[in-house]
Amino acid sequence: MPALSSTMTEGKIVSWTAAEGDRVNKGDAVVVVESDKADMDVETFYDGIVAVVLVPVGESAPVGAPIALLAESDEDVALALAQAQALSSGQPQQASPPSDAAAPPSPPPPAEAPVADPAPVSAGTKGIATPQAKKLAKQHRVDLAKVTGTGQFGRITPADVEAAAGIQPKPKVAPTPAAAPLAAPSVKAVPQAAVLPPVPGATVVPFTAMQAAVSKNMVESLSVPTFRVGYPILTDKLDELYEKVKPKGVTMTVLLAKAAAMALAQYPVVYASCGDGSSFTYNSSINIAVAVAIDGGLITPVLEQADKLDIYLLSQKWKELVKKARAKQLQPNEYNSGTFTLSNLGMFGVDRFDAILPPGQGAIMAVGASKPTVVADKDGFFSVKNKINFAIVCPSA
Repeated sequence: MPALSSTMTEGKIVSWTAAEGDRVNKGDAVVVVESDKADMDVETFYDGIVAVVLVPVGESAPVGAPIALLAESDEDVALALAQAQALSSGQPQQASPPSDAAAPPSPPPPAEAPVADPAPVSAGTKGIATPQAKKLAKQHRVDLAKVTGTGQFGRITPADVEAAAGIQPKPKVAPTPAAAPLAAPSVKAVPQAAVLPPVPGATVVPFTAMQAAVSKNMVESLSVPTFRVGYPILTDKLDELYEKVKPKGVTMTVLLAKAAAMALAQYPVVYASCGDGSSFTYNSSINIAVAVAIDGGLITPVLEQADKLDIYLLSQKWKELVKKARAKQLQPNEYNSGTFTLSNLGMFGVDRFDAILPPGQGAIMAVGASKPTVVADKDGFFSVKNKINFAIVCPSA
């Protein structure tokens, strides 16, 4: 099952494709979960019967929390119902009393269906490792089958892999004293907005998951020092090219993405990210994320390796991405793998605007509308040419 998002903390149940009493097989999609950017099918990790749905449609649950209980057989459904009652009342599950020789063995507890977690979370998950733990195990050549997990429900954590590899945990560093007056000032935390009293007669509408994610990213971006550079560019030749390829389905957005990718190939530092404030991360791919407004929010589908594809392949890929974005069917790598972002408001007649740098991005470019403008050549003669105002926002480093 695909992971929904690296920063996702909870998921909202959009619909159940399996109802209580249905028998499901491992790999079947049983529920649709709304992440911050898309609706994702979540598969079951086990064969069994959907005994109890713990989280109904419209409600949310934290990542890793049980949202349904599966029973291995019809006889185990009653046990699942009892376990569901214990979970709903907040009571700890009692251990089964010891059985005598004549009593049959107690059936195993039913499996819990997790929400938006790529690994199952149930009593039978011994040996299941988190994605980061698997990565560390491969890096340090650790056999996960020989590692005892200390995480929830016995899952193997990165700390378990490090312990098996003999890696000592990093000591906690004591807080350093306040810097001297001459030291460089650190970036101050973003102040919280004042809570204003409600306006009489106003209606409060909570954010959707997508709007909440966009708001969170925008607040995070305020802590990154940035600078802005604007420049007008004559676009008569670009407009001529656009008129030639437009009948073939190529949009101006695709042309701009391709032009940006070709320029970035010459200047890798522009799409390098500076996340920790002390080093650059030079990305191996030029992935152009393009801001798209959809119903209820904003998303940035990514044209991966845009420098290596011609404009016709890019155009075909872009149409597919936009279609999936509007249907909320984008996979995580299709909207969170960008290294440079393009925001084009020219089609709305916007002359110029400032964009906000997305967290972890190398830069974002704001593109205005093409406007007929009076320009003078080097000899002082005036003419009218089309011009676009471009503005790029980069992290200060």
